[in-house]
Order: sequence, then structure tokens, then C-alpha cells
Amino acid sequence: MPSLRHLAESDRFADVLRVFLALAGITAWCTLRGPPAAIVPALLGAIACALAETDDAWRGRLRGLVVTLACFGLAATAVKAAIGTPLAFAPLLGLGTFLLVMLGAASGRYATIATATLILAVYTMIASDAPGGRGAESTWALLAGAAWYGLLSLLWSAMAPQRAVRHALARLFESLATLIEAKAAQFEPVRGLDHDALALAVSRRNQATVQALTEARVALIDRIGRRQPRGRAASRLAMFFVAQDIHERITSSHYPYDELAGALYHSDLMFRFGRLLRLQALACRERADAIRRVAPLRSIALPRAALEDLRDALAFHQRTHPADDALDDALAALLRNMESLQALIEDEGSLRGDTDIALQGNEPSSLGDALRRVRLRLNRRSMHFRHAVRLSIGMLAGYLLMQALHPQHGYWILMTTLFVCQPGYGATRRRFIQRIVGTTAGLLVGWALLRALPGGNWRLPVLVAAGAGFFAFRLRRYALATGVITLFVLLCFDRVGAGYDAIGPRLLDTVAGALVAAVAIRYVLPDWRVRRLDDLVADALLAYGRYLQQIATQYANGRVDDLPYRVARRDAHAAHAVVAGNVAELMGEPGHHPAHGERALRLLTALQAALSHLSTLGTHRRALAASEAAAVDTAAHRVILGFDALAEHLRAGTPAPPRATEGPAAGPLAGSEGLRLVERQCLLLDRVHDRIAAMVRG
Repeated sequence: MPSLRHLAESDRFADVLRVFLALAGITAWCTLRGPPAAIVPALLGAIACALAETDDAWRGRLRGLVVTLACFGLAATAVKAAIGTPLAFAPLLGLGTFLLVMLGAASGRYATIATATLILAVYTMIASDAPGGRGAESTWALLAGAAWYGLLSLLWSAMAPQRAVRHALARLFESLATLIEAKAAQFEPVRGLDHDALALAVSRRNQATVQALTEARVALIDRIGRRQPRGRAASRLAMFFVAQDIHERITSSHYPYDELAGALYHSDLMFRFGRLLRLQALACRERADAIRRVAPLRSIALPRAALEDLRDALAFHQRTHPADDALDDALAALLRNMESLQALIEDEGSLRGDTDIALQGNEPSSLGDALRRVRLRLNRRSMHFRHAVRLSIGMLAGYLLMQALHPQHGYWILMTTLFVCQPGYGATRRRFIQRIVGTTAGLLVGWALLRALPGGNWRLPVLVAAGAGFFAFRLRRYALATGVITLFVLLCFDRVGAGYDAIGPRLLDTVAGALVAAVAIRYVLPDWRVRRLDDLVADALLAYGRYLQQIATQYANGRVDDLPYRVARRDAHAAHAVVAGNVAELMGEPGHHPAHGERALRLLTALQAALSHLSTLGTHRRALAASEAAAVDTAAHRVILGFDALAEHLRAGTPAPPRATEGPAAGPLAGSEGLRLVERQCLLLDRVHDRIAAMVRG
């Protein structure tokens, strides 16, 4: 029973069950009551609608369903009208692909609907291969299958309105736990560790956490909107704010880790810090499980005991070792951060009366705003524009190849090109391999099942299970997802007497479509990430400056997690995540010198270090005396000017000259502990500036 409950509360269970019910309902209706020829288009329509689904509340899903069905109807009608006339169909295919990809520039929701519409357009072509698929009944069957799944999705959302929020928050805390574990690795009490490699691991984990934060925020905005949250909605919003605070604290860095390991080599403090972090990561995972199951948070006495031991060990170290102001201040601040982190992990989530609950959404506020976003990306430098042109040309090339090979049954070429051709070279290469491997395996299994299973309705349960299995695996195991969807389509065509006929052409078309996608990503407006790196680093430096400005203001006015501060913090982390994603893609691209990859990794580690120092300043922000607040503002202004100037040189591709104004020497600092912490972190930020400037000059 516990395993069944765990399965029911898993992230993908609801999606898979909805698809299973939709496909089972269509299969049963077409088998018992409806025309048998409608089964292929109706099933494909349901799959396309499921791909267009977003985690919105029922009102948002209703609006999305209306837009989805309208787009599906237009696409299916246009395809059916032009499919028999290649001279009309070819330009329609290219123009429609370009417009739909550019529509996705408006927002993530529009991008999902646009991609699903493209998929449905190709499904319409594929359905036309089936007996009776050229008539208007096939179009209505596609739309009916999509509407049926949409109705199930609406009912599901109305019955479980908070499920998506719970799962988004659970994924967020699991991501935080993984990030904390990566952070704990930096406290290994070993000399000579490759701290750059450990920083890269933290950077990758942080990228995933930023994505999880975005998903949770979008889910909360959709459910709460501008209303004052109450009850569980208020509690979950408070949990989100707690997660944001945990994220800022865990990404902080109080002292260079290699220097810390050397200074504490003969102490067990590094081990104790790392052990406490691992226990806190375990507590975060337990909290994620409690959120998912709507259960109370269990006692986490073990991290509390480890924290007490750490306090005692730190006090003993300070009594028995010579005073080192910089190290002692860093260790004291690090302990306070651990104590606050522990309190946050134990916090059940409750909104205070003075909490700024505003959340900034990503969706366009109006149709005009959506069109403005699209227009901003209608230029050659835009990745969105380049992908739209590339995919359009790839689809046209696939269509011409189809006409040359077998014009009547070659639409799998277009389907493969659509799925394989991704915005980045690395992602396209992975999809290329996964698609061919998955398709080959699916065809082999399908051939074996067609031989082994008796004909007729005995094969229907396998068909429905294969369709649901695609949604179980598509986000994490794409090759397996490709295999089961291949089996699904093969069994669909078997229902209309064309199962064996689809095996050979499907394999040939998959290879041909994958090759078209590979050629397109290599030669059509290739978007090599090494060329974009400096611009993205410049964006990150500018975002860091805005974040630091918000932090400095709070050292004068007092700590408050208002919307401007949270937006600046989010933008800084998002900018770093974009650089991390760009570097990951860059490392898989051919043709660039190995030195470019090494420089990209060094830039990423420098940005990670800068973000860690900024997070430290944000973690300890509090009102200081007026004179000290002025000193904070001066130090922050110096760093911001340096980052802004460096960003300009990166964009222009010009060498960065030495800074005109140098910071104070790295020696004993005067003032309160809070002021000393700020000035030391600003000195560390100056060091990061100089590291990046040296790479720019190089």
C-alpha cells in the first residue's frame, strides 16, 4: 500500500492517468460505437492536446483549450486543403512553421500551444495515410479527440485545483536538497581539491533550482492571482518565500573554500559544516515528501544536534587558536547562516501581516504585449528567430525529400525533423541519437507483438498503455518515450489494416528526417553558443549590479523581501542559469578551439563566485548606522560601476582596461562586524571582476 500511495502522489501519475483514460475512452468508443476509421485521427488528436497542456488552474486551462482547439482546427483545415497540391502545400508548410515558432516568443504557454499545433499538423498528414483519412471526417475526429482530452483535463483540474502547486513546491524542495548536497561537497576537509569543478557542479544544480523556482512561481500566480491568499494557498505561498530564502542562503559563500580548507586543515570544523549541510539536505527531501503527501513535517532532531555540536566546536576553535579577524568573522557569519537555514527548513510556512505577497508573472498582459514580444525577436540575432528560420527550412527540405522518396507515405520525415531539430546543436545531437534508437527499438517490439498477439481487440490494451507510457517517459527518458510512441502509432495503423506496412517506411523516414535536422542545425543560421557567450556574461554582470543595488539599499533601510528585491535576485540567478545552459551546449559543439571551452568554464566559475558573494550580502542584509550604510553604498557603487563597464567591453569585444578606481587594500578592516562583512565581500567581488577582465583582455 505505501508503494501505491507513493505512485499516486508522484509528479507524472496524474498526467499519465489522464492520457490513459482519454485513449481508453476513444478506443472503446471507436471499437463499440463509432466508425473504426476514426480511431487513428482521434487518438492522435488526444495526444496532441495532451502535449499542449500546461499546469494552469481550470480557468486558465479553459482559455488554453479554446486557443488550442482554434489553432488545431485552423492547422488541420489548412493541411487538408493543401495536402494534395504540393505547390501550395510547400509554402504553407514553411510559412506556418515560421509563424508558429515565432508565436512561442510571446510566452511559455504560447510556445507549448504552438509546438503542439505543429505536431497536430503533421499528425493530420500522417492520419491521411490511413484508409479513409483524406475526408473531412478525419479532421473532425482529430478535433474530437483533442476536445475529449481537454474536457478530462478541465475536470481533473477542477477536482484537484492545488495539486500542481503541491508538486511544484515538492520539486522545488527536492531541487534545493540536491543543491545543498552539492554545496556540502565544497566543505570537504581536503587540501588540493578541484574547487572549480565543485563550483561547476553547484552551478548546474543552481540552474535546475532556478527552473524549479520559476515553475512554482508560475503555478502560484495562476492559482492565487491578485487575491489575498487564505488557508492552504497562503501556507503554500509562504513555503515558496521560505524556499527563496533557503536558495539565497545556500548559494552564499563567506570565504574562499580553498583558503578555508587550508586554514581549518587541523580542525574538524569543515567536516562538521559539510555534515550539517547533508543532514539539512535530507530534511529538505523529507519536507518535499510531506508537501507532496499533504502530511505534517516530521521531527528533524538530527540536524539540530549537529548544529549544537558545530556551535561547541566553533567556540572551542576560537578559544584555542590565534585571532584572525577575517576568518573569525567569516566563520561567525557562516554559523549564523546555518542557524537561519535550519530555522527555515523547520518553518511550517505562515505569512506575516507585513509580507509583500506580490509575484511577477511572465505571461503577456494583453494581445498587444504578446505581439510586442514577438516583434522584439524578429531579428537575425534572436535565437528564437534563427530557430524559426532553421526549422522552416528543415521542414521544407524534409517535404522535398519526401516527394523524391515516396510522396504518398513519407510524412514521418517531417515528424522526425520537427522533434529532432532543437534550438541548440547539443540538444539536436542528443535527439538525433535518441530518436533513431527509440524508433528502431519500437519497431522491433511492434513487429514482435504483431506476430505474437492475436488479431482484433486483444491488442487494444497494449495500444492504450503505449500511448500513456509516452507521457510517463518523455521528459526524462526520451529514447524510451520514442520507442513506446512508435509502438503506439504502429498499433494505431494496425487497427485500420496497415500495421506491417508502416514498419519499413517508418524506419527509413526516421533516419531521413533526423539527417535533415542534423544538416539544418549545422548549416542554416548555425547558432554557435561560443559566439553568444560574451553577450550573456555581460547580461549576467548587469543583472548582478541591479541585485547589488537592491542589497545596498537594505543595509540603509533594513531587511525587507519586497517585490523589487525578489525580482532583482531572481534576475541575477536567471542570468547565471542562462550562461550555465549556454556553456553546457557550447561544450558539445564542434569546430571551436579547446581554449574556448576552457575560457567558457572559467567565466562560468567566476560568475558563480560573484553570485555567491552577492548572496552572502543578501543573506546578512540589515540596517546599519548611517555612516556605515554610506560606506556600504560607496563600496557597492564601486563594484557596480566595475561590472557595468566590464559588461560594455564584453558586448563590444574590446579589451577591458584596469579599473580607474581601486578598492581598499585587503587588510584589517574597521567598523562593525556587518560593515566588515560587506567590505570583504565587495573585495572578493573585485577579485572576480579582475578575473573576468583578465579573460576579456586575453
